[in-house]
Amino acid sequence: MRRLLMISALLSAVVTLPAQALTFKIATLAPDGTAWMNEIRKGADEIKERTSGRVKFRFFPGGIMGNDKSVLRKIRIGQLHGGAIVSGGLTAIYPDIGIYSLPFTFRTEAEVDYVRQKMDPLLMAGLKKNGFVSFGLAEGGFAYLMSNQSIKTTDDFKGQKVWVPQGDEISRAAFESIGISPISLALSDVLTGLQTGLVDTIAGSASGAIALQWHTRIKYLMDEPLSYLYASMVISQKRFKRVSAGDQAIVSEVMGDTFKRLNKINRADDISARSALQEQGITFIKLSPQLTGQWFDIRNKVEQRMTQKGVLSKEIVETLQKHLDVYRTPSVASQKTQTSSN
Repeated sequence: MRRLLMISALLSAVVTLPAQALTFKIATLAPDGTAWMNEIRKGADEIKERTSGRVKFRFFPGGIMGNDKSVLRKIRIGQLHGGAIVSGGLTAIYPDIGIYSLPFTFRTEAEVDYVRQKMDPLLMAGLKKNGFVSFGLAEGGFAYLMSNQSIKTTDDFKGQKVWVPQGDEISRAAFESIGISPISLALSDVLTGLQTGLVDTIAGSASGAIALQWHTRIKYLMDEPLSYLYASMVISQKRFKRVSAGDQAIVSEVMGDTFKRLNKINRADDISARSALQEQGITFIKLSPQLTGQWFDIRNKVEQRMTQKGVLSKEIVETLQKHLDVYRTPSVASQKTQTSSN
C-alpha cells in the first residue's frame, strides 16, 4: 500500500509540473522599426503573457539569416523554426500560394478583399499540407514598375536591366512574355543591385520601396498596378505540434488577429508611401495604352505557361477566375460597394 501511495504521489507531481517553455526562432527580411516587426512583436508579447511564458518568439530581422531560400533551408535543418516569407519564396513550399501574383489579376483593392476572403483558407490549408503552419497573409500592396528611365512603351524596355525576385517564376514569365530577360536576385540584394547598376528597373510596392531604401535609386514610378504583393509568417508544423493544443489555439488566435491588423496598416502605409515618393521628387507616369494593353494580352499566356510547367495548378487558376467573375457581376460588385461604404 505504501509503495502504491508513493507511486501515486510521484505521478501527481509529474502531472502538475509546469510545461517547459518553447521558443520559436523566426527570421524576416523586414527591418526593426517597421510596422511588420512592431505588430509581430506585439503579438509575440501577448502570446508570452497569455501562455504564462510557455510560448515565446525570438526574431531575427533585417535579413541577418539570409534570403528566403536560406531561411527555408535553415528551417528544414532545425536552425530556425519559421520565417516571414514573401509569396515568391513561399512557392518553394506550396506552388499554388503564388496565385495572387499573376500579372494584372486584380483591378481594385475591393476585388482583392473579396477573393482573399474566399481563397485564403484554401491557401493556408495548402501550406499546412506541406508541413507549415500559417496564420494568414499580410498584404504588401500593388507592385509598380520603378526605374531610372521613363518607361511608357515596350520599346522603352530595351537596354533596361529588370529585376525579378529569386524563385518567382510568375514574374519571370510575365517579363519574358514581352521580350525581357530579367535578372533574378534575392530581395535582400536588390538595393546593392541598384547601387552597382546590376539592375535599374524593379517592381515593388511604394511602402516596400521606402522601407528597403530602393526609392533612393529610382526616378520614375509607372503608375499602373502590375501585380499584388503579399507575405506570410510560416512555422514548421513539426515544431508547432510540440506546443499543447491549448497554446496552439492561443498562438493561432493572436497571430491571426495580428495579420488582420497588418493588412489594414500596410494598406494605409502604402497610400501614404505613394505621397511620400512624390514629395521626394519621384515622377509618377501613366503607362501607354500600348504597354498596358500588352500586359493584359499576355495574362492568359502567362497562366497557360504556369499551369503547363506545374508552377500553378489548373484548379487554383480556375478557382481564382471563378471568384473574380462572380465579383465582377454588376449586382455583386454593387452590393459589395454598398457594404463597404456603410
